[in-house]
Amino acid sequence: MISVALLTCMSCSGQRERVTAAEDAEEPRAEVPVFSADSAYSHVRTQVGFGPRVPNSEAHRRTGDWLLAKLREYGAETHEQAFDVKAFDGTMLHGRNIFARYNPGEGDRLLLLAHYDTRPWADQDSDPAKRSLPINGANDGASGVAVLLETARNISLRNPGTGIDILLVDAEDYGTDGDDDSWALGARHFADNMGTNGWIPSRAILLDMVGGRNASFPYEYFSQQAAPDLNEQFRIAANTAGYGSYFPRILGGAITDDHVKLIEKGIKAIDIIDYDPQKGFNPTWHTHDDNIGNIDPAALKAVGQSLLQFIYQ
Repeated sequence: MISVALLTCMSCSGQRERVTAAEDAEEPRAEVPVFSADSAYSHVRTQVGFGPRVPNSEAHRRTGDWLLAKLREYGAETHEQAFDVKAFDGTMLHGRNIFARYNPGEGDRLLLLAHYDTRPWADQDSDPAKRSLPINGANDGASGVAVLLETARNISLRNPGTGIDILLVDAEDYGTDGDDDSWALGARHFADNMGTNGWIPSRAILLDMVGGRNASFPYEYFSQQAAPDLNEQFRIAANTAGYGSYFPRILGGAITDDHVKLIEKGIKAIDIIDYDPQKGFNPTWHTHDDNIGNIDPAALKAVGQSLLQFIYQ
């Protein structure tokens, strides 16, 4: 999925380990909708049902069509951003970013994003015979998308009145170790063209691998360097929503992910990603165990309700 540099620092320099009681008790400015873990779980199941969503495959095309239809059903203004890009192995990938807007007339815009493609190879699988096969990507791909779809459904029912964009990004997971530029190809295309399209966000939140068992979402290094205030605001929202334990105030890894392409363009962006500073990624990462049976609805709920709290508070 992504490459990661391990860091030894266990807390974020200059950042508070805990929020104050007053911050924890901060009252939201508007009624916050209830995030449905069942709905999000259903969206994970639907995506996995298409099969591995590897670029250029029929499952990938069908998934993109379904995602567009769901966002339109939820009242968004939708756009397709097609692109062709050569992967590290010479394969020409025919990609499609899916972009949706709520309250497009608002200038101050929050971008929410997740990748919907899946890893073409299970390179971390314990069975060498299976490492050349594509993965289901229930967590690494479908979980973040599912949370954003349920977020979109809530926005359609109770408009927060703010500018919110949703980007379901393609060709994130077709990379190779040791080559940071081989990852996040769809996000790079979006970032390179967002000015031309008038799609420049004020800030961005990436969701990646947010549905695994025993999930934990510490600060990601590049996020903390680029947007410490946004990182803190999200965690205050998570505390207010009752899910602060999922977001420890410790530093995880430096992860090459879609948000980095936005940071390189000067956008304040953070990555909400399951990562243990001692053990690394979720044990199902890039294996055939990344399936619907290892999705935890409680993790989807924790991330989704915290995100709604952030949006509506």
